[in-house]
Amino acid sequence: MTLREGNLEAPTRHPLDWTNPDFYNTEKLEAEMERVFDLCHGCRRCVNLCGSFPALFDLVDATEDGEVAGVAKADYQQVVDQCYLCDVCYMTKCPYTPPHPWNIDFPHLMLRAKAVHFKEGKSSLRDKFLSSTDALGHFAGIPIVTQAVNALNSTGVARLAMEGALGVDKKAWIPEYASKTFPQIAKASAAHAVKDGQRTPGKVAIYATCYINYNEPGIGQDLIKILNHNQIPYALVDKEACCGMPKLELGDLESVKANKEINIPKLSKLAREGYAIVTPIPSCTLMFKQELPLMFPEDADVQAVKEAMWDPFEYFIARSKDGLLNQDFKEELGHVSYHLACHSRVQNVGQKTAEALKLIPGTEVNVVERCSGHSGTWGVKKEFHTMAMKIGRPVFRSMAEESPNYISSDCQLAGHHIAQGMDELGLPKVAMAHPLTLMAKAYGL
Repeated sequence: MTLREGNLEAPTRHPLDWTNPDFYNTEKLEAEMERVFDLCHGCRRCVNLCGSFPALFDLVDATEDGEVAGVAKADYQQVVDQCYLCDVCYMTKCPYTPPHPWNIDFPHLMLRAKAVHFKEGKSSLRDKFLSSTDALGHFAGIPIVTQAVNALNSTGVARLAMEGALGVDKKAWIPEYASKTFPQIAKASAAHAVKDGQRTPGKVAIYATCYINYNEPGIGQDLIKILNHNQIPYALVDKEACCGMPKLELGDLESVKANKEINIPKLSKLAREGYAIVTPIPSCTLMFKQELPLMFPEDADVQAVKEAMWDPFEYFIARSKDGLLNQDFKEELGHVSYHLACHSRVQNVGQKTAEALKLIPGTEVNVVERCSGHSGTWGVKKEFHTMAMKIGRPVFRSMAEESPNYISSDCQLAGHHIAQGMDELGLPKVAMAHPLTLMAKAYGL
Protein backbone atom coordinates (compact mmCIF):
# COMPACT_ATOMS: atom_id res chain seq x y z
CA MET A 1 0.00 0.00 0.00
CA THR A 2 1.43 3.37 -0.96
CA LEU A 3 0.84 6.43 1.18
CA ARG A 4 -1.62 7.89 -1.32
CA GLU A 5 -3.86 4.82 -1.53
CA GLY A 6 -5.48 5.30 1.87
CA ASN A 7 -6.63 2.58 4.23
CA LEU A 8 -7.95 -0.79 3.19
CA GLU A 9 -8.51 -1.60 6.86
CA ALA A 10 -11.08 -0.24 9.31
CA PRO A 11 -9.86 2.83 11.17
CA THR A 12 -8.41 2.20 14.59
CA ARG A 13 -7.91 4.65 17.42
CA HIS A 14 -4.82 5.36 19.49
CA PRO A 15 -5.34 6.17 23.19
CA LEU A 16 -5.49 9.86 24.01
CA ASP A 17 -2.16 10.73 25.63
CA TRP A 18 -3.69 13.57 27.61
CA THR A 19 -1.62 13.16 30.80
CA ASN A 20 1.66 13.60 28.91
CA PRO A 21 3.07 17.14 29.37
CA ASP A 22 3.88 17.21 25.63
CA PHE A 23 0.15 17.00 24.95
CA TYR A 24 -0.11 20.62 26.16
CA ASN A 25 3.11 21.90 24.54
CA THR A 26 1.97 24.67 22.21
CA GLU A 27 4.89 24.38 19.78
CA LYS A 28 4.46 20.63 19.41
CA LEU A 29 0.71 21.03 19.01
CA GLU A 30 1.12 23.64 16.29
CA ALA A 31 3.68 21.49 14.48
CA GLU A 32 1.24 18.57 14.43
CA MET A 33 -1.61 20.82 13.33
CA GLU A 34 0.51 22.14 10.45
CA ARG A 35 1.37 18.57 9.41
CA VAL A 36 -2.26 17.41 9.47
CA PHE A 37 -3.64 20.60 7.92
CA ASP A 38 -1.20 20.25 5.04
CA LEU A 39 -2.42 16.70 4.36
CA CYS A 40 -6.06 17.80 4.63
CA HIS A 41 -5.34 20.68 2.22
CA GLY A 42 -4.01 18.18 -0.32
CA CYS A 43 -7.09 15.95 0.00
CA ARG A 44 -10.13 18.18 0.74
CA ARG A 45 -12.42 15.16 0.88
CA CYS A 46 -14.14 16.41 4.06
CA VAL A 47 -14.98 19.91 2.78
CA ASN A 48 -18.76 19.41 3.07
CA LEU A 49 -18.87 17.93 6.58
CA CYS A 50 -18.69 20.93 8.89
CA GLY A 51 -17.23 24.42 9.18
CA SER A 52 -13.71 23.34 10.17
CA PHE A 53 -12.59 22.25 6.72
CA PRO A 54 -13.93 25.24 4.76
CA ALA A 55 -12.36 27.50 7.40
CA LEU A 56 -9.01 25.74 6.93
CA PHE A 57 -9.13 25.78 3.14
CA ASP A 58 -10.17 29.44 3.04
CA LEU A 59 -7.17 30.30 5.21
CA VAL A 60 -4.85 28.36 2.92
CA ASP A 61 -6.33 29.78 -0.28
CA ALA A 62 -5.91 33.32 1.05
CA THR A 63 -2.13 32.92 1.41
CA GLU A 64 0.23 34.18 -1.28
CA ASP A 65 1.49 30.69 -2.17
CA GLY A 66 -1.69 28.74 -1.41
CA GLU A 67 0.10 26.58 1.16
CA VAL A 68 -0.52 25.80 4.85
CA ALA A 69 2.93 27.15 5.75
CA GLY A 70 1.65 30.63 4.95
CA VAL A 71 -1.23 30.47 7.45
CA ALA A 72 -0.58 32.29 10.73
CA LYS A 73 -0.56 29.91 13.68
CA ALA A 74 -2.92 32.24 15.55
CA ASP A 75 -5.52 31.59 12.85
CA TYR A 76 -5.54 27.85 13.54
CA GLN A 77 -8.06 28.56 16.31
CA GLN A 78 -10.64 29.44 13.65
CA VAL A 79 -10.51 25.82 12.50
CA VAL A 80 -10.63 24.47 16.06
CA ASP A 81 -13.65 26.58 17.00
CA GLN A 82 -15.70 25.12 14.14
CA CYS A 83 -15.13 21.51 15.28
CA TYR A 84 -17.79 20.02 17.54
CA LEU A 85 -16.24 16.54 17.73
CA CYS A 86 -18.91 14.73 15.72
CA ASP A 87 -16.19 12.23 14.68
CA VAL A 88 -17.70 11.74 11.22
CA CYS A 89 -14.56 12.80 9.33
CA TYR A 90 -12.55 10.16 11.19
CA MET A 91 -15.04 7.32 10.97
CA THR A 92 -16.56 7.81 7.51
CA LYS A 93 -14.43 10.07 5.31
CA CYS A 94 -10.72 10.26 6.04
CA PRO A 95 -8.61 7.70 4.12
CA TYR A 96 -5.52 8.40 6.21
CA THR A 97 -6.60 7.31 9.68
CA PRO A 98 -4.52 4.73 11.57
CA PRO A 99 -3.21 2.19 10.64
CA HIS A 100 -2.26 4.37 7.65
CA PRO A 101 1.28 5.75 8.18
CA TRP A 102 0.02 9.34 7.98
CA ASN A 103 -1.89 8.64 11.20
CA ILE A 104 -4.52 11.39 10.95
CA ASP A 105 -7.03 11.72 13.77
CA PHE A 106 -8.52 15.13 13.05
CA PRO A 107 -11.17 15.13 15.86
CA HIS A 108 -8.66 14.21 18.54
CA LEU A 109 -6.21 16.79 17.22
CA MET A 110 -8.97 19.38 17.58
CA LEU A 111 -9.69 18.01 21.06
CA ARG A 112 -6.02 18.45 21.96
CA ALA A 113 -6.15 22.05 20.72
CA LYS A 114 -9.29 22.68 22.77
CA ALA A 115 -7.58 21.19 25.83
CA VAL A 116 -4.58 23.49 25.40
CA HIS A 117 -6.93 26.45 24.90
CA PHE A 118 -8.76 25.56 28.12
CA LYS A 119 -5.59 24.93 30.12
CA GLU A 120 -4.25 28.33 29.10
CA GLY A 121 -7.37 29.96 30.57
CA LYS A 122 -8.76 31.11 27.24
CA SER A 123 -12.20 29.46 27.49
CA SER A 124 -15.03 31.89 28.10
CA LEU A 125 -17.28 31.97 31.15
CA ARG A 126 -20.20 31.32 28.75
CA ASP A 127 -18.65 28.08 27.50
CA LYS A 128 -17.89 26.87 31.02
CA PHE A 129 -21.45 27.70 32.07
CA LEU A 130 -23.16 25.95 29.15
CA SER A 131 -21.08 22.80 29.60
CA SER A 132 -22.04 22.46 33.29
CA THR A 133 -25.16 20.40 32.63
CA ASP A 134 -25.50 19.01 36.14
CA ALA A 135 -25.35 22.49 37.65
CA LEU A 136 -27.90 23.82 35.16
CA GLY A 137 -30.09 20.81 35.91
CA HIS A 138 -30.67 22.08 39.44
CA PHE A 139 -33.48 24.17 37.93
CA ALA A 140 -35.34 20.94 37.15
CA GLY A 141 -37.58 19.07 39.54
CA ILE A 142 -38.88 22.14 41.42
CA PRO A 143 -42.21 22.97 39.74
CA ILE A 144 -42.45 26.65 40.65
CA VAL A 145 -38.83 27.25 39.62
CA THR A 146 -39.08 25.40 36.33
CA GLN A 147 -42.31 27.19 35.42
CA ALA A 148 -40.69 30.55 36.06
CA VAL A 149 -37.45 29.70 34.22
CA ASN A 150 -39.26 28.19 31.23
CA ALA A 151 -41.66 31.13 30.98
CA LEU A 152 -38.80 33.61 31.19
CA ASN A 153 -36.71 31.76 28.58
CA SER A 154 -39.62 31.83 26.14
CA THR A 155 -39.84 35.63 26.04
CA GLY A 156 -38.09 37.71 23.42
CA VAL A 157 -36.74 40.14 25.99
CA ALA A 158 -35.16 37.36 28.04
CA ARG A 159 -33.66 35.73 24.94
CA LEU A 160 -32.21 39.06 23.84
CA ALA A 161 -30.70 39.52 27.30
CA MET A 162 -29.36 35.94 27.22
CA GLU A 163 -27.76 36.65 23.86
CA GLY A 164 -26.09 39.76 25.21
CA ALA A 165 -24.93 38.25 28.49
CA LEU A 166 -24.12 34.67 27.48
CA GLY A 167 -23.83 34.72 23.71
CA VAL A 168 -26.70 32.26 23.28
CA ASP A 169 -28.33 33.10 19.95
CA LYS A 170 -31.80 34.51 20.50
CA LYS A 171 -33.18 32.43 17.61
CA ALA A 172 -31.71 29.09 18.67
CA TRP A 173 -33.94 26.42 20.19
CA ILE A 174 -33.10 25.76 23.84
CA PRO A 175 -34.65 23.01 25.99
CA GLU A 176 -37.15 23.57 28.76
CA TYR A 177 -36.63 22.12 32.22
CA ALA A 178 -38.92 19.38 33.50
CA SER A 179 -41.10 20.02 36.55
CA LYS A 180 -40.20 16.52 37.74
CA THR A 181 -36.86 14.91 37.00
CA PHE A 182 -36.55 11.39 35.67
CA PRO A 183 -35.41 9.95 39.03
CA GLN A 184 -38.45 11.55 40.68
CA ILE A 185 -40.89 9.72 38.40
CA ALA A 186 -39.07 6.48 37.57
CA LYS A 187 -39.18 3.40 39.77
CA ALA A 188 -37.21 0.20 39.50
CA SER A 189 -39.00 -2.65 37.76
CA ALA A 190 -40.41 -5.58 39.68
CA ALA A 191 -40.63 -7.72 36.53
CA HIS A 192 -39.57 -11.34 36.87
CA ALA A 193 -36.13 -12.42 35.76
CA VAL A 194 -35.66 -12.94 32.04
CA LYS A 195 -33.19 -15.35 30.50
CA ASP A 196 -30.16 -14.01 28.73
CA GLY A 197 -30.19 -14.18 24.98
CA GLN A 198 -27.32 -15.48 22.90
CA ARG A 199 -26.29 -11.88 22.28
CA THR A 200 -27.99 -9.95 25.08
CA PRO A 201 -28.15 -9.89 28.87
CA GLY A 202 -31.68 -10.34 30.20
CA LYS A 203 -31.57 -7.27 32.43
CA VAL A 204 -30.90 -3.60 31.77
CA ALA A 205 -29.36 -0.73 33.72
CA ILE A 206 -30.54 2.72 32.60
CA TYR A 207 -28.00 5.53 32.58
CA ALA A 208 -30.54 8.25 31.99
CA THR A 209 -28.24 11.14 30.89
CA CYS A 210 -28.56 14.81 31.85
CA TYR A 211 -31.05 15.55 29.10
CA ILE A 212 -33.46 12.80 30.12
CA ASN A 213 -33.00 13.55 33.81
CA TYR A 214 -33.63 17.29 33.59
CA ASN A 215 -35.34 18.15 30.31
CA GLU A 216 -37.44 15.36 28.76
CA PRO A 217 -37.94 12.57 31.31
CA GLY A 218 -40.84 11.29 29.21
CA ILE A 219 -38.31 9.69 26.85
CA GLY A 220 -36.90 7.74 29.79
CA GLN A 221 -40.41 6.73 30.78
CA ASP A 222 -41.00 5.42 27.26
CA LEU A 223 -37.84 3.32 27.55
CA ILE A 224 -39.18 1.88 30.81
CA LYS A 225 -42.54 1.14 29.17
CA ILE A 226 -40.80 -0.80 26.40
CA LEU A 227 -38.69 -2.77 28.87
CA ASN A 228 -41.74 -3.59 31.00
CA HIS A 229 -43.74 -4.61 27.93
CA ASN A 230 -40.93 -7.04 27.09
CA GLN A 231 -40.75 -8.13 30.75
CA ILE A 232 -37.11 -7.09 30.97
CA PRO A 233 -36.16 -6.08 34.52
CA TYR A 234 -34.18 -2.89 34.89
CA ALA A 235 -32.23 -0.86 37.41
CA LEU A 236 -31.62 2.88 37.48
CA VAL A 237 -28.06 4.14 37.87
CA ASP A 238 -28.07 5.85 41.26
CA LYS A 239 -27.06 9.52 41.45
CA GLU A 240 -25.30 9.57 38.12
CA ALA A 241 -23.16 12.51 37.01
CA CYS A 242 -22.90 13.94 33.50
CA CYS A 243 -21.16 11.57 31.09
CA GLY A 244 -18.59 14.31 30.45
CA MET A 245 -19.23 14.96 26.75
CA PRO A 246 -19.95 18.71 27.18
CA LYS A 247 -16.71 19.12 29.14
CA LEU A 248 -14.84 17.04 26.55
CA GLU A 249 -16.08 19.37 23.80
CA LEU A 250 -14.78 22.30 25.86
CA GLY A 251 -11.38 20.64 26.36
CA ASP A 252 -11.83 20.49 30.14
CA LEU A 253 -10.34 17.03 30.53
CA GLU A 254 -9.89 17.23 34.29
CA SER A 255 -13.66 17.69 34.67
CA VAL A 256 -14.19 14.69 32.38
CA LYS A 257 -11.97 12.71 34.76
CA ALA A 258 -13.90 13.98 37.80
CA ASN A 259 -17.23 12.83 36.32
CA LYS A 260 -15.70 9.52 35.30
CA GLU A 261 -14.68 8.91 38.92
CA ILE A 262 -18.31 9.38 40.00
CA ASN A 263 -19.90 7.26 37.28
CA ILE A 264 -17.53 4.40 36.56
CA PRO A 265 -17.56 2.67 39.99
CA LYS A 266 -21.36 2.40 39.85
CA LEU A 267 -21.49 1.42 36.19
CA SER A 268 -18.67 -1.13 36.41
CA LYS A 269 -20.44 -2.84 39.31
CA LEU A 270 -23.57 -3.15 37.17
CA ALA A 271 -21.51 -4.35 34.21
CA ARG A 272 -19.93 -7.11 36.26
CA GLU A 273 -23.36 -8.10 37.58
CA GLY A 274 -24.38 -8.85 34.01
CA TYR A 275 -26.48 -5.80 33.12
CA ALA A 276 -26.71 -4.32 29.67
CA ILE A 277 -26.19 -0.59 30.29
CA VAL A 278 -28.30 1.57 27.96
CA THR A 279 -28.36 5.32 27.45
CA PRO A 280 -31.17 7.09 25.54
CA ILE A 281 -28.85 9.79 24.13
CA PRO A 282 -26.14 8.64 21.65
CA SER A 283 -23.51 11.20 22.72
CA CYS A 284 -23.49 9.67 26.20
CA THR A 285 -23.31 6.14 24.81
CA LEU A 286 -20.34 7.18 22.67
CA MET A 287 -18.63 8.74 25.67
CA PHE A 288 -18.58 5.40 27.50
CA LYS A 289 -17.96 3.29 24.42
CA GLN A 290 -15.13 5.34 22.96
CA GLU A 291 -13.87 8.53 24.58
CA LEU A 292 -13.41 7.39 28.18
CA PRO A 293 -11.80 4.08 27.11
CA LEU A 294 -9.34 6.07 24.98
CA MET A 295 -8.62 8.47 27.83
CA PHE A 296 -8.20 5.68 30.40
CA PRO A 297 -7.00 2.64 28.42
CA GLU A 298 -5.48 0.92 31.44
CA ASP A 299 -8.55 1.28 33.67
CA ALA A 300 -10.23 -2.13 33.85
CA ASP A 301 -13.46 -0.67 35.18
CA VAL A 302 -13.74 1.75 32.24
CA GLN A 303 -13.15 -1.11 29.82
CA ALA A 304 -15.79 -3.24 31.57
CA VAL A 305 -18.33 -0.46 31.16
CA LYS A 306 -17.37 -0.10 27.49
CA GLU A 307 -18.17 -3.77 26.88
CA ALA A 308 -21.52 -3.52 28.73
CA MET A 309 -22.70 -0.28 27.06
CA TRP A 310 -25.52 -0.47 24.49
CA ASP A 311 -27.51 1.91 22.39
CA PRO A 312 -31.16 1.07 23.23
CA PHE A 313 -32.04 0.01 19.70
CA GLU A 314 -28.81 -1.92 19.32
CA TYR A 315 -30.05 -3.87 22.36
CA PHE A 316 -33.59 -4.30 21.03
CA ILE A 317 -32.41 -5.58 17.64
CA ALA A 318 -30.07 -8.04 19.35
CA ARG A 319 -33.02 -9.23 21.48
CA SER A 320 -35.03 -9.59 18.29
CA LYS A 321 -32.31 -11.74 16.73
CA ASP A 322 -32.37 -13.83 19.89
CA GLY A 323 -36.12 -14.27 19.34
CA LEU A 324 -36.87 -12.45 22.59
CA LEU A 325 -38.37 -9.13 21.47
CA ASN A 326 -42.14 -8.73 21.69
CA GLN A 327 -43.32 -7.81 18.19
CA ASP A 328 -47.04 -7.59 18.93
CA PHE A 329 -47.32 -3.99 17.79
CA LYS A 330 -50.76 -2.39 18.01
CA GLU A 331 -50.41 0.85 16.06
CA GLU A 332 -48.95 1.70 12.67
CA LEU A 333 -46.68 4.74 12.47
CA GLY A 334 -47.05 5.47 8.76
CA HIS A 335 -44.10 7.28 7.24
CA VAL A 336 -41.23 8.16 9.58
CA SER A 337 -38.34 10.42 8.52
CA TYR A 338 -35.52 9.25 10.75
CA HIS A 339 -32.29 11.21 11.20
CA LEU A 340 -29.26 9.06 11.97
CA ALA A 341 -27.30 11.27 14.37
CA CYS A 342 -23.53 11.60 13.99
CA HIS A 343 -22.79 10.13 17.42
CA SER A 344 -24.93 7.13 16.47
CA ARG A 345 -23.24 6.70 13.09
CA VAL A 346 -19.73 6.58 14.51
CA GLN A 347 -20.55 3.80 16.98
CA ASN A 348 -20.37 1.35 14.07
CA VAL A 349 -23.49 -0.56 15.05
CA GLY A 350 -25.40 0.10 11.84
CA GLN A 351 -28.88 1.56 11.47
CA LYS A 352 -30.35 -0.26 14.45
CA THR A 353 -33.05 2.33 15.20
CA ALA A 354 -34.31 2.18 11.61
CA GLU A 355 -34.24 -1.63 11.74
CA ALA A 356 -36.38 -1.59 14.88
CA LEU A 357 -38.91 0.88 13.49
CA LYS A 358 -39.19 -1.22 10.32
CA LEU A 359 -40.36 -4.15 12.45
CA ILE A 360 -43.57 -2.20 13.08
CA PRO A 361 -46.28 -3.12 10.52
CA GLY A 362 -47.53 -0.25 8.40
CA THR A 363 -44.37 1.77 8.98
CA GLU A 364 -41.99 3.10 6.35
CA VAL A 365 -38.70 4.67 7.35
CA ASN A 366 -36.79 7.28 5.36
CA VAL A 367 -33.25 7.35 6.76
CA VAL A 368 -31.38 10.67 6.52
CA GLU A 369 -27.70 10.04 7.20
CA ARG A 370 -26.12 13.47 7.41
CA CYS A 371 -25.15 15.91 10.17
CA SER A 372 -28.03 18.10 11.34
CA GLY A 373 -25.64 20.87 12.35
CA HIS A 374 -26.58 20.80 16.02
CA SER A 375 -23.95 19.61 18.45
CA GLY A 376 -24.68 20.02 22.12
CA THR A 377 -23.97 23.58 23.16
CA TRP A 378 -22.13 24.51 19.93
CA GLY A 379 -25.16 25.16 17.75
CA VAL A 380 -26.85 27.56 20.18
CA LYS A 381 -23.92 29.95 20.41
CA LYS A 382 -24.40 33.26 18.65
CA GLU A 383 -21.21 32.97 16.62
CA PHE A 384 -22.08 29.46 15.36
CA HIS A 385 -25.87 29.25 15.15
CA THR A 386 -26.07 30.51 11.56
CA MET A 387 -23.47 27.91 10.52
CA ALA A 388 -25.41 25.21 12.42
CA MET A 389 -28.53 26.06 10.43
CA LYS A 390 -26.56 26.11 7.17
CA ILE A 391 -25.03 22.69 7.83
CA GLY A 392 -28.46 21.30 8.64
CA ARG A 393 -30.31 22.71 5.63
CA PRO A 394 -29.94 19.59 3.42
CA VAL A 395 -31.20 17.49 6.34
CA PHE A 396 -34.20 19.75 6.91
CA ARG A 397 -35.24 19.32 3.28
CA SER A 398 -34.62 15.57 3.20
CA MET A 399 -36.62 15.03 6.38
CA ALA A 400 -39.64 16.70 4.77
CA GLU A 401 -39.64 14.43 1.71
CA GLU A 402 -42.59 12.06 1.16
CA SER A 403 -44.87 13.92 3.59
CA PRO A 404 -43.86 12.07 6.79
CA ASN A 405 -46.18 11.46 9.72
CA TYR A 406 -43.26 11.86 12.13
CA ILE A 407 -39.69 13.15 12.16
CA SER A 408 -37.34 11.52 14.63
CA SER A 409 -33.71 11.36 15.73
CA ASP A 410 -31.96 9.40 18.48
CA CYS A 411 -30.39 12.75 19.41
CA GLN A 412 -33.37 14.70 20.70
CA LEU A 413 -31.41 17.96 20.48
CA ALA A 414 -30.93 17.30 16.78
CA GLY A 415 -34.63 16.47 16.48
CA HIS A 416 -35.63 19.87 17.85
CA HIS A 417 -33.00 21.58 15.70
CA ILE A 418 -34.38 19.85 12.60
CA ALA A 419 -37.94 20.81 13.50
CA GLN A 420 -36.83 24.45 13.88
CA GLY A 421 -34.96 24.33 10.57
CA MET A 422 -37.94 22.86 8.72
CA ASP A 423 -40.15 25.59 10.14
CA GLU A 424 -37.72 28.34 9.11
CA LEU A 425 -37.67 26.94 5.56
CA GLY A 426 -41.46 27.06 5.46
CA LEU A 427 -41.77 23.28 5.16
CA PRO A 428 -44.95 21.55 6.41
CA LYS A 429 -45.10 21.09 10.18
CA VAL A 430 -44.59 17.47 11.23
CA ALA A 431 -44.83 15.87 14.68
CA MET A 432 -41.38 15.29 16.18
CA ALA A 433 -40.85 12.38 18.58
CA HIS A 434 -37.89 10.40 19.87
CA PRO A 435 -37.65 6.84 18.44
CA LEU A 436 -38.27 5.38 21.92
CA THR A 437 -41.51 7.37 22.09
CA LEU A 438 -42.51 6.09 18.65
CA MET A 439 -41.79 2.49 19.62
CA ALA A 440 -43.82 2.82 22.83
CA LYS A 441 -46.66 4.33 20.80
CA ALA A 442 -46.51 1.42 18.34
CA TYR A 443 -46.84 -1.00 21.25
CA GLY A 444 -49.95 0.92 22.31
CA LEU A 445 -48.37 1.98 25.61
